[in-house]
Amino acid sequence: MPPSLPDLSALIRHRRSIKPVDMNPGRDIERTLLAELIENATWAPNHGLTEPWKFHVFQAEARQGLVQIMQETYRATTAPAEFREDKFKKMGENPLLAPVVIACVMERSGGGKIPEIEEIEALACALQNLQLSATAAGLGSYWSTPPLLESALFHNWLGIGPGDRCLGLIYLGWPRPGLNWPRSTRQPVETRIVWRH
Repeated sequence: MPPSLPDLSALIRHRRSIKPVDMNPGRDIERTLLAELIENATWAPNHGLTEPWKFHVFQAEARQGLVQIMQETYRATTAPAEFREDKFKKMGENPLLAPVVIACVMERSGGGKIPEIEEIEALACALQNLQLSATAAGLGSYWSTPPLLESALFHNWLGIGPGDRCLGLIYLGWPRPGLNWPRSTRQPVETRIVWRH
């Protein structure tokens, strides 16, 4: 029996971006739970069943390697006039504040038969599944998309193919003790619907 629509609606409307600074870095996430969250991600719709996703999971000491390549890439790809020390510092901190960081890659495994935009959309659906599943498990999640993810330097370090793209880093962690779960609002849905009769 499928979950009820009210339960699903409540979950969707409860999900919020929880930044790494609001996560508990000292509390690990069990591998079995991570595997379940990622498996839920893979049930996203995808044209031609290409399953165009690969999840690179960074935990423990591996996060330090992620810090190093992010800072190195940011420095190498940012014009001196645009370089921001606060961004550079945050790249050195955020991966160590969340117990898990997942680099989410769109793999062009369909041989070019499926348009790239559809593969990107499929991965975006997968990441929504992942974040909703994390919320249901009591975890916080944050989808980060720094421009450095598009660089050849980062791609080479991650070991992804020439047609592949890293579409984001998902930070996962248990909310820090005492965190007030963020609230949000949306515009009235009627302002976003065009009814055609």
